[in-house]
Amino acid sequence: MTTHHQTPDELSEFAELLRHEEEFPVGREPVDPERRRRRRRRGLLITAIVLAVILAASGGYVGWALSAPLSAPVLSSQTPAAPIPFAATIAVPIEGISAVSVAGADEYLGADASGVWMSSGTDETRAIASISKLITALVVLDARPLAPGEPGPTITFDKADHDLYDEYYVLGATIAAMPTGSSMSQYDALATMLVPSASNYAEAVASWAFGSQGAFLSAARAWLNAHGLTSTTIVEPTGISARNTSTLGDLLALGKLAAAHPVLAQILGSPSVSVPGLGVMSNTNTLLGTEGVTGLKTGNLGEGTYSLLYTSSLDVGLAEPLSVTGVVLGGSTRQSVNVSVAALLSSIRQGFRTVPLAEPGQVVGTYSTPWGSSARLVVSDHASVFTWSDTPITVTMDTTAPAAYEDGQVAGTLTWSAGPDAAASDLEIEGSIKPPTAWWRLTHPAELGAPE
Repeated sequence: MTTHHQTPDELSEFAELLRHEEEFPVGREPVDPERRRRRRRRGLLITAIVLAVILAASGGYVGWALSAPLSAPVLSSQTPAAPIPFAATIAVPIEGISAVSVAGADEYLGADASGVWMSSGTDETRAIASISKLITALVVLDARPLAPGEPGPTITFDKADHDLYDEYYVLGATIAAMPTGSSMSQYDALATMLVPSASNYAEAVASWAFGSQGAFLSAARAWLNAHGLTSTTIVEPTGISARNTSTLGDLLALGKLAAAHPVLAQILGSPSVSVPGLGVMSNTNTLLGTEGVTGLKTGNLGEGTYSLLYTSSLDVGLAEPLSVTGVVLGGSTRQSVNVSVAALLSSIRQGFRTVPLAEPGQVVGTYSTPWGSSARLVVSDHASVFTWSDTPITVTMDTTAPAAYEDGQVAGTLTWSAGPDAAASDLEIEGSIKPPTAWWRLTHPAELGAPE
């Protein structure tokens, strides 16, 4: 094969041909350079527009993601259980028969409490011994009234009165000196009859007020009927007779009448009295001052017949003390009666109690967010409720959206109820909900609010 080597002229000629072909392709019209420049500028413009649209769209998303509203933190909460108070154990006297009435706590104990609230034994008729002297005093004061602080008329004792001293001494009753011709005020005579329980003074005062024992007994029976004490029998003014009888219900009513009389209340609440000519005499009711006891009258006819009709201003923690009236009939000894009454009153007092409900900082709920920030819902204050015995306690929880999910913001209330009493405490946020980062917003579009 013969190889043909091109000469320089031939190569130059070939290059010129190629250039001409590029500018003027075979079968096409030559392109105007100005037209080519316009086409290039149009392509660059389209490219710029597309890039601008992409960048604008991207910038709008960023703005929306960084400012889109967030859903409120989710609260998971549980209403705390209410405490269950234990039942009060009332120390009802086990000796003889007894009853108690309580006024001033109807909302706690029930409306029946001011009647016979609690009793033991049967409400049978029993001898009331020197409790009879309360009836004598009330009947006398009904006929010969005294105002508080008023001594009343002077009573002068004659020979017949003096003889009563020996008569009751023989009977074994409590007595006080009553010399013939001696005198004292009506108030002092009543005090001597009631505080040391002098039986000779009871009869002497009754005769002085009505002229005779028969007239006194007629007045006493009329007084008993007028006050609805129809189960009470009085045959003499002192209680030395076992035929002076009454029932628990009548005696509670009698105690309230005596306690409501200002003169008698003053006498019966005195641990001792000082009477001219007789000196200082102690009250037979040695329970005065114990568990709020303010009166009234003891009685006994010997072993197994010790009795006490009493009142108490019992402080249990309410705005005002309770007015307790009670009676025990047929106790074995004076001491056993006193012990049982003190125990009863103490058990009533202890049955009223303040029950703690919540402490500051007690957690009742948790706020959580999709971006991991959280805070707690806590009780803001101490809370307690005053209640009686095992009165049920209920609790309700109400939550509200706070102004901001920041530490200390109030976000609800806990309310407890127990009988007539209630307590409440605010619920507040402990800690603060921190906002999400920009990165979290940009990467969690599905958890953001809809654009506005």
